[in-house]
Amino acid sequence: MTAAPADQVLVAFAGLPGVGKSTLAGRVGAALRAPVLPVEPVERALARSGLVGDVPETAAYQAVAGLAEVQLGLGLSVVLDAVNPVASIRGLWHDLAERTGVPLRVIEVHCGDVAEHRRRVEARLPAEPDRFVPTWEQTLVRRAEYEPIIGPRLVVDTAVDVDPLPAILSYLT
Repeated sequence: MTAAPADQVLVAFAGLPGVGKSTLAGRVGAALRAPVLPVEPVERALARSGLVGDVPETAAYQAVAGLAEVQLGLGLSVVLDAVNPVASIRGLWHDLAERTGVPLRVIEVHCGDVAEHRRRVEARLPAEPDRFVPTWEQTLVRRAEYEPIIGPRLVVDTAVDVDPLPAILSYLT
């Protein structure tokens, strides 16, 4: 492990579909001039290759962890955009941070207004069913399966009418 640049950080966004993770991850990536690595496109690519079920999701997280490690090795900060639903998956980011000597900052995003969250989820639905764009009912199932995050993190409620970016950037430094 080599010493990471003082301002280098590994940012892991977590939260249910439709809460605003990707929007915030993109804004943070732009502010940090850091690559944003979303898990969903990797899951889609694995599915197009015929991999379905739980294995591709785990494989997608592993693939993104590998890509993140390369970027961190180049001295860049990295922003991870994923649901990160269970502790075992989130453990990948802790292990990566430890292995690379880069501080990990977890940002848990939720939408405290259930009606607004549902509206956002339903607004994302394509005309044709897409297993990577969950319905509201599927989002509720994911919420029931979502394991609480234990440990340091910043919790952001996107239903609050305040721009969270300044607080997020402050948390990251």
